[in-house]
Amino acid sequence: MSRQTSAAAIGKTSSSAPGNRRLKELLQQRDNRTCADCGAPDPKWASANIGVFICLKCCGVHRSLGVHISKVLSVTLDAWSDAEVDAMIEVGGNASANSIYEAYIPRGISKPGPDATQDHRYNFIRSKYEHQDFLKPSLRILSSNSSSLKASLSRKTTMNNIPSTMKGMVEFIGVLKITVVKGTNLAVRDMLSSDPYVVLTLGQQKAQTTVRNSNLNPVWNEELMLSVPQNYKPVKVQVFDHDTFSADDIMGEAEIDIQPLITSAMAFGDAGILEDMQIGKWLKSEDNALLEDSIVNIIDGKVIQEVTLKLQNVESGEIDLRIEWMPLDQ
Repeated sequence: MSRQTSAAAIGKTSSSAPGNRRLKELLQQRDNRTCADCGAPDPKWASANIGVFICLKCCGVHRSLGVHISKVLSVTLDAWSDAEVDAMIEVGGNASANSIYEAYIPRGISKPGPDATQDHRYNFIRSKYEHQDFLKPSLRILSSNSSSLKASLSRKTTMNNIPSTMKGMVEFIGVLKITVVKGTNLAVRDMLSSDPYVVLTLGQQKAQTTVRNSNLNPVWNEELMLSVPQNYKPVKVQVFDHDTFSADDIMGEAEIDIQPLITSAMAFGDAGILEDMQIGKWLKSEDNALLEDSIVNIIDGKVIQEVTLKLQNVESGEIDLRIEWMPLDQ
């Protein structure tokens, strides 16, 4: 099978398709004729999820960060999906992306040039995209494993605003409204079926759906709320089978990486004044439970992410969720 045929078979556009022509037109913009990270001329690579064009040397650093941070594609050699091309166009190119990712470069930190050392290049790119040290102070986000500057967007929330399980004064940055939509092909834990319910955990907080009796394809459409602390970690999803006379059996679990959602939301600011658009993506990889890439969109002034997870440590089962991000001032 030829490369072009293979690409078409998996829903990709070929390098000569209209999608890639649109991409090459975007590449011809003045700001996109040099690498977004080091300024080297004539970049032929791109980070599809970040929305920047980069050179070969910077491409190597982006690949080392992992696809959950930067998904690298060749402008000329790789087949791009329409969604990936659309995302690049929506970002608008290097100048637009750098206005966010390089809005605040502290004194003493220099941007690498085309001939920079590998260490200089690696440290700058990692600080820029992984730790997001150069966002405006009001937009900085502190991830669970980051040693970057403290996020100034967080604020103290009193006990009246957070679940009773969270004791003392806690710094929060927002709230997740998670709609547990449905389960598909869940595991059998009783004689012929199961009585499933879903538990979401974030830090010390837990939220739980109702039980759906004797149903392996339950529909919940239930909204659960979790406050997001400054030092947040992934949301843990667990499905249990309710038993009346014994301990509830586990029916699988998974994790939701909420960093792509929160990072995208904070970078774009007030979603209420923006048109509907794609602003981010959580990419499927071997390290997560995603069945497909999960897109972060602004829809009707809200930041929304649809997630489909394959339950882990179980013989079968999928869970569909819809996540809405709400900053504290909303």
